[in-house]
Amino acid sequence: MTTIEFVDQTLRDGQQSLWGIRMRAYQAARALPHIDRTGFRVVDLTGAGMFTVQLRQFRDDPWASMDFMVKNLPGSTLRSALRTISVIGFGFTPDCIIDLWIQTIIKHGVTSCWLYDCLYDLPTMHRLVKVIHASGGQAVPAIMYGLTDVHDDAFFADQARTMSQWAGVESLYIEDAAGVLTPERARTLLPAIRQATGSIPLELHCHNTTNLAQFNYIEGIKAGVTILHTASRPMANGPSLPSTEGMIPILENLGFDHGLDTTQFEPVAENFMWAAQDAGFPPGVPAEYDPRIYDHQLPGGMTGTFKNQLAQHGMPERLPEVLAEIPRVRQELGQPIMATPFSQFVGIQAVLNVITRDRYSIVPDEVVHYVLGHYGPLRAPVDPDVFDRVMASPRAPGIRAWERPQPSLAEVRSLYRSDMSDEELLLRYMTSDVEVDAMLAAGPIRTVPPTSTRDILDHLADVRDASPKLTSLSVGGTGFSITVGRQSATAGAKERVAHGTAS
Repeated sequence: MTTIEFVDQTLRDGQQSLWGIRMRAYQAARALPHIDRTGFRVVDLTGAGMFTVQLRQFRDDPWASMDFMVKNLPGSTLRSALRTISVIGFGFTPDCIIDLWIQTIIKHGVTSCWLYDCLYDLPTMHRLVKVIHASGGQAVPAIMYGLTDVHDDAFFADQARTMSQWAGVESLYIEDAAGVLTPERARTLLPAIRQATGSIPLELHCHNTTNLAQFNYIEGIKAGVTILHTASRPMANGPSLPSTEGMIPILENLGFDHGLDTTQFEPVAENFMWAAQDAGFPPGVPAEYDPRIYDHQLPGGMTGTFKNQLAQHGMPERLPEVLAEIPRVRQELGQPIMATPFSQFVGIQAVLNVITRDRYSIVPDEVVHYVLGHYGPLRAPVDPDVFDRVMASPRAPGIRAWERPQPSLAEVRSLYRSDMSDEELLLRYMTSDVEVDAMLAAGPIRTVPPTSTRDILDHLADVRDASPKLTSLSVGGTGFSITVGRQSATAGAKERVAHGTAS
């Protein structure tokens, strides 16, 4: 019987899609041992976006957060996301910093790196595969799917064929970030990729934005895909991925084995039901079909962040206008595949066009870099009129003459204290001294969930039960008291509800 393996996305893409990457270490704490015992092939753990949010939003040390999770997932292979020409943010990162980032992530125990480039600059991607392999990690290059006029099955299959031949590559990753792959297209695309790549294991990662991802997974299995990406049910569905719980009966009905310990599902789900409430986000639910998704193609991983950013700027009600503008911008900018960073470029430009009501009157520097080809080769030309408007930006002449900076690591180190750790140097170089100083001033990260009244009462009951002759136990302090007791034998020796009284 064929075994289908799983990559768990609860801790990374699930919370990225539903929470905007706002999960903190303590919110995952109680689930980690159960995730570790489930039997996943890989647990996708982190990425540069998570580092940024933890540092800026919560002043949590992202290295400490990652170390805490690594420590509590000792039996799992752990994974991080990686773009080819940048780490934190949408700017360009020197190769020496990207290489140091890879080496440091692997040193901390995250040894699997999936890497992607939506413009398919394969020489640059191949360079990173070599760096990952030389650093003791496993490189997993990604085929990023997009619904465009210029990316057909043959294009994706050709890219996959090349990636599969790189030394050190043990599996290939196929991602539908926007959730726009249909079963009809999957029936031609996935066999084409399978045929082009021989016997190398294929992973399939489909966001459930249109509620079709499970059907795509079925088509993938038929085509020879043996690794599926899913998340615990509270962190699944909608813009996230299918739930692990939902895929198991499908596989069993199709006659496949999975090797997962299903008894671990419930405690993981219970934790993230609590964590969603603690974080202020609803748990994931299956999405209703919305044909507009095939026009704007907003990725699942960007949806939560995008909604949060619009709300933070006081204009959540403008989302429908922005979604209507995105397809037009995407077409004008040469139909880039809608995944980071190009989905953000298209989305931000759409927001600016809607707000100003004068399209392309304000153009971010990143969009100028993009149309000039600085991010990689464009697969379709930019609309000529739009190109002219973009190049009319006041900063465009300087950007046209720009060259990607490539300082040596020694030159970068000379900017900081000689005794600075690699971890601190990376944070300071890619964010700012102000943000890192604020993080350090905030002190240690929180790793223990807040103690609830129920937890306190359960602990007191354990103490009481350790002494059979003890009929009640009371604790108190300034302004409060809590008593845990037993009911009389005539009441069936049932425990009574503990009560607290103010004193």
